[in-house]
Amino acid sequence: KGGTAVDAAVAMGYALAVVNPCCGNVGGGGFATLHLADGRNVFLNFREKAPLAATEATYLDDKGEVIKDLSLRGYLAVAVPGTVLGLDTLLRDYGTLPRDVVMAPAIRLAEEGFILDQGDVDILSRAADSLAAEPNVASIFLKDGKPLSAGDRLVQSNLAATLRSIAEQGPDAFYRGSIADRIVAASSTNGGILSKKDFESYSVSEEKPVRCSYRSYEIISAPPPSSGGTAICQILNVLEGYSIAEFGWHSAQSLHVMAE
Repeated sequence: KGGTAVDAAVAMGYALAVVNPCCGNVGGGGFATLHLADGRNVFLNFREKAPLAATEATYLDDKGEVIKDLSLRGYLAVAVPGTVLGLDTLLRDYGTLPRDVVMAPAIRLAEEGFILDQGDVDILSRAADSLAAEPNVASIFLKDGKPLSAGDRLVQSNLAATLRSIAEQGPDAFYRGSIADRIVAASSTNGGILSKKDFESYSVSEEKPVRCSYRSYEIISAPPPSSGGTAICQILNVLEGYSIAEFGWHSAQSLHVMAE
């Protein structure tokens, strides 16, 4: 449609929120590392943030011991989502197409559904017991209480409505309107600590990427809180001391050094 790589990335980000529910969703967060046509390198951090009410003792018992799984499951494991504001900031500042255009495919996938393949089913089946414990979630991701099968169509009409609100009204629909109100209400009902102020005060930060070199190539990658950029640079800096090319592609020696 005449857009750029950034437009495509935002469209894909929203589409993955529909078709990859294990790992891409509007309830999470992320990063964006950009190398722009004018030579600028930019990193956007829209990772989830802890609720304002969280403290260092939130996941500890009265003896100061960690309560198993409290930070991993349930409403206290939920952070303030960054995906929506992050993707919108990315599109607004660096994209070219209107929000409704880049979000249209994701809305269609949620509204009309998509056919599950075996990989989708394997992922959803692993969480079947957890899904069954939440009736509203079970009504979408289970069929008559049983895991979905390859070839089934997964329709997410509520998600479609959420995405349409964001497409029409922007991130305020998610952070300042009824969507945030409903999330906060569910959190309060179920022992969570999310507040409306958490949503209203959420912000995206723009930072400098990590930079390093590898055999005359310049590497641009993600700084903390991502572990990716620093790890990549450390790995490449170590590998510079070895004759990787001489070892041969996928040789035992090259794989051994890379793995270490």
